[in-house]
Amino acid sequence: MPENTKTTAAVVFAGETLRTAASLATSGHRYRPLWTGPSGEESSGEAVARHLEATNALLDTDGWVRTYDQGKDWSTGTQVPDDDSMTVKAMLQALLRLIRDEAAGTDSRRTLSTALRHVGEGGHGDPDTASIAIEVLGLVIQAHTGSDSASAVAWSERLTRTQADIAALLAAGSRFARTYGPAEHGTQAA
Repeated sequence: MPENTKTTAAVVFAGETLRTAASLATSGHRYRPLWTGPSGEESSGEAVARHLEATNALLDTDGWVRTYDQGKDWSTGTQVPDDDSMTVKAMLQALLRLIRDEAAGTDSRRTLSTALRHVGEGGHGDPDTASIAIEVLGLVIQAHTGSDSASAVAWSERLTRTQADIAALLAAGSRFARTYGPAEHGTQAA
């Protein structure tokens, strides 16, 4: 079955996972407050939740891919002679063919991290909400796995992941942001 299928059962992120993630968020092991983005300004839980939902919608429309260049055998490399056996014209043709083949990909699917960034660039969020969203997802994964060094991006790229798993993670992150994030006026929710 293709890895981006939506019919597989997704990982379940229960309420206890979100409560554990909230505890991790307040444990003080952070280099900056969770809801403060790289700009130094606070984003509301609602803004981060909207960013996560827009990411889910983008992946639902364009598709999700675990990593780029799946199935490509990197061990073979590009076989272009690097000696005097090729003419300059043949070398340029080989180079142009390589560039066209590599750059002209038509695959619209995105990885989790790319989708989060594209939403931040596309008007449904900004670099702050993108950065906070990935931190929120990291907390959810840390709570889910019990590992304080777990990363949402690394988790999303495991061979066993499906698009349904990523959708479940994004939905859990959105619930977390709405429940535990600051309100629009700057006060902490729940």
